[in-house]
Amino acid sequence: MVEWIWWLATNLLIAVAGLTLLGTALFAAGHYYYRTKFLDQIVRIFEEKPLFIVPKGKPIPEAEDVSFTSTDGVRLRGCFLRTPGPRKGLILFGLEFGSNRWSVTQYCSELIEAGYDVFTFEPRNQGESDADPNYIPLQWVCNKDRDDLRAAIAYLKKRSDAPSQGIGLFGISKGGSTGLALAAEDPWIRCVVTDGAFAAYTTMVPYMRRWVQIYSPYKTLQNMLPGFFYGSIGVVAIARSAQRRGVRYIHIERHLRQLRQPLLMIHGGADAYIKPEMAETLFRKARSRVKDLWIVPKAKHNHALHVAGEEYIRRLIGFFDSHLAPATALSATAGEADSGGILAPVAPAAGAAGKLAAITSMG
Repeated sequence: MVEWIWWLATNLLIAVAGLTLLGTALFAAGHYYYRTKFLDQIVRIFEEKPLFIVPKGKPIPEAEDVSFTSTDGVRLRGCFLRTPGPRKGLILFGLEFGSNRWSVTQYCSELIEAGYDVFTFEPRNQGESDADPNYIPLQWVCNKDRDDLRAAIAYLKKRSDAPSQGIGLFGISKGGSTGLALAAEDPWIRCVVTDGAFAAYTTMVPYMRRWVQIYSPYKTLQNMLPGFFYGSIGVVAIARSAQRRGVRYIHIERHLRQLRQPLLMIHGGADAYIKPEMAETLFRKARSRVKDLWIVPKAKHNHALHVAGEEYIRRLIGFFDSHLAPATALSATAGEADSGGILAPVAPAAGAAGKLAAITSMG
């Protein structure tokens, strides 16, 4: 009896080992096939810039126009806008891909009126900042974007009016994604708001099935392949693109696991570029004890402000009043800020499109 059990256990182990080796071999063969046949197309699509119109503003006479250098000496341009009343805090605004520093007022004019100073800057090769001849920016966050934002934070820390309690960060699309990476490493950033933030891996992998189907007839097989299979090829494609462009892409998902500051993520429910479920994936990775995700129905990418209108402004000011403003400057409504999970949707604001200029953008 003992010998029979031993024989059965041995053969089961051999069978499991054989199946494991077979599975590994099939995975490796499939990975090699897809990588050699489709990698170049995936990299090409990954490096394509989406078609969009970016918001551009005009110079603001009352703004303090500033310049500073990035970590490698590239000169960057920025502007500092002061609140007319007692200051509650300072907010660093991260621009979306391609816009200029003067577009800050579209998102931050009410914050300034509510008691916050706002600073923003143009990363390299954007607006009036110097161009890096060895760099062509894309919508994906890379080490050069991170270094430019680090330089902006270092500049703010050296100012004579730098707040001792730290700053808030508010970023749109790529500006929000870069801000998440920096907040995870710098506690001087006390709280973060993003609108339309995204990450390369989380965005790329769901689209890869569609990309591969363009070039491959084996649709049934493609649907059977697990997500991590596409993810493994996506990692190779991202690395190939980084090598070609001489950059290092920032793994936003990894930084989110280190994020501890209060977080408000805003996202358009009708975003055709970065789907709401992609935003939900990023939100789940954030380790902040206080975090909210607000999906705005009917809003396209970076259109939440223009759809939600006054509700957007109310939540934005309420968040910073709760998590950035010193106790003596808190407004009477600061305690009304929402928190604790995925926020309830709101109906599109009546007249919001007439009050706020519509912008079609992705970046």
